Amino acid sequence: MKPNRTFDTHNSGTPRNWLAPAACLAVAGVAAALVVAGPASSQPGAKAATRKPNLVFIMADDLGYADLGCYGQTKISTPHIDRIAREGVRFTDFYAGAPVCAPSRGTLMTGLHTGHSFVRNNRELEVEGQIPLPEGTLTVASLLKKQGYATGMFGKWGLGYTGSSGEPNRLGWDSFFGYICQREAHSYYPDHLWRNTEKVPLDGNEGGLTTGKQYSHDLIAEETLQFVRKNKDRPFFLYVPFTTPHLSLSVPEDSLAEYRGKFPENPYPGTKGKFGYVPQPHPRAAYAAMITRMDRDIGRLLDVIKQSGIDDNTLVIFTSDNGPWFDVVLPGGPFFHSAGSFRAGKGSVYEGGLRVPLVARWPGKVPPGSEQRHAAYFPDVMPTLVELSGAPAPSQTDGVSFAPALLGKSGQKEHAVMYWEFPTQGGQQAVRIGRYKGVRRGIASGKAKIEVYDLLTDVGEATDISAQHPEIVHQVTALFNSEHTPSKLFPLPGVDAGAKAGGSGGD
Repeated sequence: MKPNRTFDTHNSGTPRNWLAPAACLAVAGVAAALVVAGPASSQPGAKAATRKPNLVFIMADDLGYADLGCYGQTKISTPHIDRIAREGVRFTDFYAGAPVCAPSRGTLMTGLHTGHSFVRNNRELEVEGQIPLPEGTLTVASLLKKQGYATGMFGKWGLGYTGSSGEPNRLGWDSFFGYICQREAHSYYPDHLWRNTEKVPLDGNEGGLTTGKQYSHDLIAEETLQFVRKNKDRPFFLYVPFTTPHLSLSVPEDSLAEYRGKFPENPYPGTKGKFGYVPQPHPRAAYAAMITRMDRDIGRLLDVIKQSGIDDNTLVIFTSDNGPWFDVVLPGGPFFHSAGSFRAGKGSVYEGGLRVPLVARWPGKVPPGSEQRHAAYFPDVMPTLVELSGAPAPSQTDGVSFAPALLGKSGQKEHAVMYWEFPTQGGQQAVRIGRYKGVRRGIASGKAKIEVYDLLTDVGEATDISAQHPEIVHQVTALFNSEHTPSKLFPLPGVDAGAKAGGSGGD
């Protein structure tokens, strides 16, 4: 694997006024960022001011860039996430690791982009789970655990199954509660969840899909609060991969009532099969309600952090795992405009499938009311969090720490290259080089054309400028080969032969 390549020129990125409503930018005056405290005692009872920071990473499932008030949404209420942006920073050019669940989560955990990572697509198994990460995989959780952190994950995993090498407790997690399998997460009323390696039956949900006594999101939210209360006297890493607002469209009545009747509706018929998506007569109301319910529980988490006396020593980050599905799948066309002005959505390597919101709050460290145009993506999360813990960033990563941008400090290194690949629709690749984006689709046909877009002037990727810039096409072509390591599990026909052999790509 090649080492990181970085350069120091400023990345122009998206225009500064892109989706910047007052909800996110109401706090005037950028506070000076303070230097992150270095290694200190991690023993219970250590003072918050002298110990390592608590790290909270919350991730929605299939939430669009523009589904939040702080990114321009006007129909869905997200006051607590908007508060994170208002009291912290809002990134305009942040990207997921892939356009669907499992590979995106894999890049987040390992710091490797999808040209090098082991999991490059969703891959279902007959057992309850997906293709597992290999034994001994280095994860952000295992690195932070070595730094004395309590590590807890509550939500959806999707990178292995119980008893496999991808079991969460084998990869750095002290505590896990939720769905081991993303297929099972199609139901919000499952008959069981998992606590570490133990199956936890959910009474009242036997055979339930649309209704039951125990809504899984609520159970997961409660676990996050208990984890904070239990570990408030030591540094912790809390990862919360919520399942909302992924299908199925199921939400308790107390949340649905807030939106029912507010929007014109086209009933969603659902899909068949044991793990199909259930029908929903009020799909728009349900989608909005699921997001607002998640936002409510994020507000509860912020309250518990403050009540525990650790607010000033806790970094809270919120993002989404990939672009939105809602306006792409349901009849009636875009309604919430979840992808904003971006092209396409979930499953695509265009901006709509990859660019996601990211807001972060850390009182006294992250400048309040700030906006950050630094381009970053999921492989950067591992080196960023490890650096903030006071440890050296790992060398085996495709990521670049965005800690300086997060803290409003100078010296932020920019990516020379950000790379994605996705082996569906005949094979897709994308690369961002500063302001330019290269895209290639239908690779297996052997006739795939390289498209080039200037994201500074054409954020919607409407005008292909490849004919005017053959030098960029040449550069993109070379990167599509050099950034890809062949994978036996997830081949890219037409690219594998010209790519460098070896690496970590699923052999």
